[in-house]
Amino acid sequence: MVPVLLVLVAVALVATVLGVATGRLRVDPLADAVTTTPDHGLPDEPEAADVDTVRFDTAARGYAMADVDAHLDALRETLAEREREAAALRDRED
Repeated sequence: MVPVLLVLVAVALVATVLGVATGRLRVDPLADAVTTTPDHGLPDEPEAADVDTVRFDTAARGYAMADVDAHLDALRETLAEREREAAALRDRED
């Protein structure tokens, strides 16, 4: 009985490792990893909504997420304010 149980555990372990290695089993509940690209997602003339699509590459040591989030929040607010000002100027012209 014990050898049968050990064989079943070994088969389950091998199946799990193969499933994770081939990507058929997802074990990371976080978002997909970002690959290294020269483009970080902002167009040439970004709008406030574009800030939410920005993704940064991570390294072995990573980055201070709170700092990046704070800078992105400030960028989003600055762009949103400029968009509101531009819309107000366009409305005045009409």
